[in-house]
Amino acid sequence: MKKHISRRDFLKLAGGAAVIAAGVGVLPPFVRKALAPDEVVEAQTPAPDLYWAGTDGWIYLPPDPPVGFYFPDDYAPAPFNTYIFGFRNVTGLTTVQKNNQKNHAQHNAPLFWANQYDPAHPKDFRVQLTNLGLGQRPDLVDSHTLHWHGFRNVIPFFDGEPTGSISVPIGRDFTYVYRPRDPGTYMYHCHVEDVEHVHMGMTGPVFIRPLQNGNTALYPSGKYVYNDGDGSTGHDREFVMFMSEVWAEAHWCDSHIQLPDWSDYHADFSLLNGRVYPDTIAPNSPINAATSINAHSVQRDANGELVAPVGYPQLQYQPLSSLITCKPGERVLLRFINLGFREAAMTLAGIKMRIVGRDATLMRGRDGTDTSYVTNTVLASAGESFDAIFTAPAYTGGSGSSGHGYDTYMVYNRRLTQVSNLSAGGFGGQATEVRVYPSGVAAQQYPNDWGM
Repeated sequence: MKKHISRRDFLKLAGGAAVIAAGVGVLPPFVRKALAPDEVVEAQTPAPDLYWAGTDGWIYLPPDPPVGFYFPDDYAPAPFNTYIFGFRNVTGLTTVQKNNQKNHAQHNAPLFWANQYDPAHPKDFRVQLTNLGLGQRPDLVDSHTLHWHGFRNVIPFFDGEPTGSISVPIGRDFTYVYRPRDPGTYMYHCHVEDVEHVHMGMTGPVFIRPLQNGNTALYPSGKYVYNDGDGSTGHDREFVMFMSEVWAEAHWCDSHIQLPDWSDYHADFSLLNGRVYPDTIAPNSPINAATSINAHSVQRDANGELVAPVGYPQLQYQPLSSLITCKPGERVLLRFINLGFREAAMTLAGIKMRIVGRDATLMRGRDGTDTSYVTNTVLASAGESFDAIFTAPAYTGGSGSSGHGYDTYMVYNRRLTQVSNLSAGGFGGQATEVRVYPSGVAAQQYPNDWGM
């Protein structure tokens, strides 16, 4: 005879919704008694798409010009010189490997992306966050969060703003669940002690790919920024241009157990993808293309450590290059993101860009009017993102080629102090290059891939 579950037994068992989701009500009594409520819920939770760790670490910035006694930091292990807080991608690492990443954060935080939510094939996107604590400052017991800046309709529980949602204490994990309905370019950051944690480096780029992707009838590559319906945001290559800043004194204060006065903020370095020119055109760290499905996945050694770019050991924790490579006639997407505290004026000299999106919104009015525009300068304030597309010009082999077999165009911040870092040699801050090759550039496997 079938035994029915009483209301009292039902509530004692697991708390209603979790039991229904798990189908526990149809299990025999001895199975039901073997599962604790949290075990029932955990058994039904899908694995996260990505696993992030929050911690501290060290990066390299050029020691010239000197900016004060606090830089280079005398606590820094060679070849690094600047203390940061940050995140690491620990997806797929063992527990031992994951714990080894304490005090090994990177800047900027890892780039990741998700596909737009498809009602026909519903799947939420999950990012698990663990807090490893700070190796240099064990006296600081700050929690961390992931706040997806600009993400629409996120429920407060997963928003990452600590007074209205969950923050992750040291040694604990939390999984953020997103239903990404709106394509475009975003950013994320820790929202605990947000002025300090953002400036110290707990920031990174993120974007959502549109459902229109794969439609080669609108644009041959089948790659788009938005669901434009006409191929106007189609592109062949994409490069993230993430802007941040370093006030060296504040970083020194955090490593030396001092308290920075944020009202004295003065950025000494302006960074593009975590580096300053000419390091911005140095290679990417070796990428594991097989695992770069949802994130820019840097190869790791047996201890889980990032593998440094070939010939650049000092850039081990700054793995993302800003160099832009392309062939004539290709459409190149630049995803500009500003999470510094100052406005940037990013200029592409000699090539016009069309701004097709701003703050993860297609430049199109409600009545369908095209509001995109052509410019050579993107003015991005703190917390803003822009999607810019340019068509690579014909290869000339002229004055811009420098005998290297490519034409060179500069992308740089027009604001003098942010493009030079006040060094004597010209460019030194937020600057990179566009290199147009006549041939030999393969299709991209992941964002910021040179194809070479």
